[in-house]
Amino acid sequence: MGIGPVPAIQRLLAASKMTLNDIDLVEINEAFAAQTLSCAKELNLDLNKLNVNGGAIAIGHPLAASGARITAHLTHELRRRNLKRAIGSACIGGGQGIAVLLETV
Repeated sequence: MGIGPVPAIQRLLAASKMTLNDIDLVEINEAFAAQTLSCAKELNLDLNKLNVNGGAIAIGHPLAASGARITAHLTHELRRRNLKRAIGSACIGGGQGIAVLLETV
């Protein structure tokens, strides 16, 4: 658990033929503050794009619903800010990670 969002986001971007410059918002579920900051550093992520509503430490970590919360918050922020793309990601036990790309149409 921890750094798993990094390869998940990198693989998602490669499969989508995009870079982080193409992404307006990123939410990485905060297992711990240091974990999210480590992921951001490894990705060279603009912190102004990261967890714009505070993330799981500020909002809460609803067990079994974090993916839905992240997706809903990113969808809302894309619409509210009139932006195009967002990535949501989380670490999973065992060092794995998951990432999703959202795009407004």
